[in-house]
Amino acid sequence: MGIRGLMSFVEDHSNEFFTDLKLRDTKIVIDGYALFHRLSFNSNLELRYGGDYDSFADIVQKFFESLFACNICPYVVLDGGCDISDKKLTTLKDRAREKIQMAHSLSVGGSGYVCPLLIREVFIQVLIKLQVCFVQCFSEADRDIMTLANHWNCPVLSSDSDFCIFDLKTGFCPLNSFQWRNINTIKGTQNYIPAKCFSLDAFCHHFSNMNKALLPLFAVLCGNDHINLPIIETFLSKACLPLGATSSKGRRHHRILGLLNWLSHFANPTEALDNVLKYLPKKDRENVKELLCCSMEEYQQSQVKLQDFFQCGTYVCPDALNLGLPEWVLVALAKGQLSPFISDALVLRRTILHTQVENMQQPNAHRISQPIRQIIYGLLLNASPHLDKTSRNALPPQPLAFSEVERINKNIKTSIIDAVELAKDHSDLSKLTELSLRRRQMLLLETLKVKQTILEPIPASLKLPVAVSCYWLQHTETKTKLHHLQSLLLAMLVGPLTAIINSPGKEELQEDGAKMLYAEFQRVKVQTRLGTRLDLDTAHIFCQWQSCLQMGMYLNQLLSTPLPEPDLTRPSAFNTLNEDIWRHTKYGGTLCISRLYSGSLVHGLCQQLLASTSVESLLSMCPEAKQLYEHLFNATRSYAPTEIFLPKGKSNSKKKRQKKQNTSCSKNRGRTTAHTKCWYKGNNRFGLLMVENLEEHSEASNLE
Repeated sequence: MGIRGLMSFVEDHSNEFFTDLKLRDTKIVIDGYALFHRLSFNSNLELRYGGDYDSFADIVQKFFESLFACNICPYVVLDGGCDISDKKLTTLKDRAREKIQMAHSLSVGGSGYVCPLLIREVFIQVLIKLQVCFVQCFSEADRDIMTLANHWNCPVLSSDSDFCIFDLKTGFCPLNSFQWRNINTIKGTQNYIPAKCFSLDAFCHHFSNMNKALLPLFAVLCGNDHINLPIIETFLSKACLPLGATSSKGRRHHRILGLLNWLSHFANPTEALDNVLKYLPKKDRENVKELLCCSMEEYQQSQVKLQDFFQCGTYVCPDALNLGLPEWVLVALAKGQLSPFISDALVLRRTILHTQVENMQQPNAHRISQPIRQIIYGLLLNASPHLDKTSRNALPPQPLAFSEVERINKNIKTSIIDAVELAKDHSDLSKLTELSLRRRQMLLLETLKVKQTILEPIPASLKLPVAVSCYWLQHTETKTKLHHLQSLLLAMLVGPLTAIINSPGKEELQEDGAKMLYAEFQRVKVQTRLGTRLDLDTAHIFCQWQSCLQMGMYLNQLLSTPLPEPDLTRPSAFNTLNEDIWRHTKYGGTLCISRLYSGSLVHGLCQQLLASTSVESLLSMCPEAKQLYEHLFNATRSYAPTEIFLPKGKSNSKKKRQKKQNTSCSKNRGRTTAHTKCWYKGNNRFGLLMVENLEEHSEASNLE
């Protein structure tokens, strides 16, 4: 939710509407969605390369450490899926279009703000590691935040202008004036964070002591995310409100000022609403009145008692209960163990696929992961009979149909996707958790088209990313090259490297090698950020990989994590590394804390591998990293197209290769094989195992 122009309006009157706070020794309820967007966009993070998740995790950790230092106890409340009425769909589509334009701007070197695809998952993982209390609401969180803050008599931290409308007992602290990086001290012992608190009393006093109860009507007349009726313009024009400023900001501020002054003449919302309706045609009045009253309800207290969740672990949402969803699904959603993507698919049979900084001339990067989503939809098909009527309102009468809002070129379209019909024992969502681990793991790996045996040597925390990478490699539309795969696998070493460096009892020589390789990776990352031009085709390929990882994680979560969830964040200094992670016995490894993906690092490694650097030379300084890389490479190579292992200039189409071989079979076969062996020695010794297969492939081609 949000009222355009209101936040800048009240900030322009900061001295009148805000009081200074020295925040310490208190609970605070935090709008999680607003916080992770604020930290992502206002921390000088690189947004072009698909997410420097390690850097973002560091920022989030520092934010909460500042709160802890001031004895501030945070409670984070996250938005869930879309409201069952889907009344924000128009707003969501508008934002999707805006996001596409910003992503395009970033892709061609311009400015823009687009959250990396997995930013929410990273944020939640950091909250869990820091043991910060959080909850994911069933739908939009604003009312639940207001109700909880009033119950605990503590402030709200957000950037949403709707909190200027809610009647909060202790006030609302905007994020942009919350100086968490600037901790001050009282008398040398008591830390506090300087902040500003919006005063609703001062706001209403400024407008002739207007009744606070009029503010929800003001919000819906001004236009928020839930309502934007064209007919309201009729009222605004006939009521002669001052709207005559030239700039966009000026016009919005004049409208806000005019509405507030006009409303301040009425004693209560009923009187004001009756006067609004007088300006409208009689035939429209009843319908408009119903819509306005319904929208005003969004500013009233919620029935959800989040304090029960934080104190007892019980989350009760009447809207969710009325849908008859399985209990385990409701619990998993509240704990953030299932994504709002799942909630939207369940309740509305409609999902929104978020655009990344990708090549806008190519099909959107989420196309590659569609088969994974179809399995997810298949698992959700028969969740509850109560959902049938709800979901059919948004879709044609097709029993298997789900709709996806996706990017096409630089616009959006809604596509109808059929779910995959699954076996009977997989089609009852209420009993999905009762399936054995083996059955759930089998369904996950069959969806990703990966054999269990391939993953046996892989550390537990990397099994899902490696399986997803195998799926990604099997899709020829990704146009993946060897250096793309190498860069991804090298980036997966960063977490284990940090763990080695921080692990006690390691030999000095071993630790020094890990430090040297880690430092080299950091150098590559920094160098990439210093103005390197974005390779759009490479960016698109990695966006496809991230989409596969996202949907692979969502399917894994829905199946109650038959594979450990990959850790997308930075390893903490106190984490140690079990030696089994390097030895990879058949009994499996210890869960590894890994920094899985850093966009700047992966893109930088791509550039280096294309130029002159070899994987072998990079890893020569750290034998342990070299050993792990070899296991990762061997697991993925059998799923990659043979062409990506051919030397540069040799990876032509099969027709061209066959034609060339048929003209001079024996001569070319000998030269290609020798060249291949030489290239592997210079560029990637871990590809030597592939040479024999290439020779066999070459001979087979000549026999055709």
